[in-house]
Amino acid sequence: MHSAREKNAAGTVDVASAAFDAVIALPFGPFGIRTHDAAVTEFVFLPPGTPLQDPRNATAGAAAHALRAWIDDPDAPFPVPLAACGTPFRQRVWAAISAIPRGHTATYGELAARLGSAPRAVGQACGANPFPLIVPCHRVTAAAGLGGFANARAGWLLEVKRWLLAFEGAL
Repeated sequence: MHSAREKNAAGTVDVASAAFDAVIALPFGPFGIRTHDAAVTEFVFLPPGTPLQDPRNATAGAAAHALRAWIDDPDAPFPVPLAACGTPFRQRVWAAISAIPRGHTATYGELAARLGSAPRAVGQACGANPFPLIVPCHRVTAAAGLGGFANARAGWLLEVKRWLLAFEGAL
């Protein structure tokens, strides 16, 4: 998902226990990569200060390289296979999100109207997006303001969303 969600006994995120195939530095902060076989299974926004980790396999290495290249050209196709996942509804939402051009945003309500759904359901699908940046859920906002991001309503994840939108020229 968007943010590290492994929890320890106290119920707080324990990033050290997360099994990432790589953790890379991007301008907005650490970014985790999970893979299986020759496909990416998940990208994860990680909290500031998370230790970096060199890629453990060729797929993670290729994904890390492609993500760093994304900074130079966010419109370039992502060359590493993404694992198939998600319900049919989530896949429809992710396809609609992927159609939002860089530099633009759409609201949860606008996407919901296009999909014949409810804004809350669209928001839940956004929060379940396993491939942020590639499926640019940061481009989905509330009708009046930024909205949430990666299942967060405040904190460092919203700063990441602000950075991404400013980087793409949408703020």
